Amino acid sequence: MKKVVTIGGGTGNFVVLSGLKSYDVELSVIVSMADDGGSTGILRDELGVLPPGDVRQCLVALSDSSRLMRSLMNYRFDTGSLCGHSFGNIFLSALEKTTGSFEKAVEEVGKVLSIKGKVIPVTTHLVKLKMLLRNGKLLEGEKDIHSSTDICKGFDSIYLEPFPKANPRAIDELMNADLIVFSPGGIYTSIIPNLLVEGIPKALRETKAKKLFVVNLVNKHGQTPNFKAGDYLREVQKFIGKDIFDFVIVNSGKAPKELVARYAAEGSVVENDLVKDSRVIFTDVLSNELKEVQKGDSLVRNLIRHDPKKLAKVIMEKVNEL
Repeated sequence: MKKVVTIGGGTGNFVVLSGLKSYDVELSVIVSMADDGGSTGILRDELGVLPPGDVRQCLVALSDSSRLMRSLMNYRFDTGSLCGHSFGNIFLSALEKTTGSFEKAVEEVGKVLSIKGKVIPVTTHLVKLKMLLRNGKLLEGEKDIHSSTDICKGFDSIYLEPFPKANPRAIDELMNADLIVFSPGGIYTSIIPNLLVEGIPKALRETKAKKLFVVNLVNKHGQTPNFKAGDYLREVQKFIGKDIFDFVIVNSGKAPKELVARYAAEGSVVENDLVKDSRVIFTDVLSNELKEVQKGDSLVRNLIRHDPKKLAKVIMEKVNEL
């Protein structure tokens, strides 16, 4: 059985894993630990726990339990003192405090949800993502970076504080993988934070696994304006140290004009500027459905998104060639 490892943040990993779990592969996901917004941020600050939000999404994506259990893990309180908190986030944090280990908490929730695969934090150190802009402003935390519209004007550095070592399990997964998939997501808040962890870039350079990059569908206003597919690749390569990618998936599907117009305030659709050679997979991986929006969710982020089944089909075509 082939071993597929995904790497990224919560939402992008969720999309990739949701499609791949239907196939006969050994799945693992390496998850960024830089999240500090919303419910996750409050739990981090008040309890001193590792961020549960992105991990929760991955656990739900890999779950073979009932729809009710998956809905319970994603349930978000909308009134009272728990308003804004996800039940799954509280559950993971409570288990971390009970067991004394975030990894043990993840393992136990994985049993409850009957997950197909492994969910592995990229580091077990509590860290904060920071970015120093060229204008001298310091953005402290993933939340600040995510909401900034000044990043496109240039930044001098992006780093995790304190500088963390990689989770040894994450290194093992990368070194023993057949295919490593970079999930779509915020380039500065979901993808690059994994590459700022000591040991991860080196493992990515040295592993014999094939590497596949899923290019985002849309750009983010004030951060990646007018980015094309090649710009995303080059930005990620800076932090890995070389071009490691064997395959690049670029969407060829066309979103309805009304959706593109509604998304215009957030960012433009990513265009392909890569030569259509043997490594570039230029194909329709666009979802034709609108995701149901829950209370507290952002409508904009749900407008134009990858289709999990289409994306998994393309990825599996490459897995079957290995």
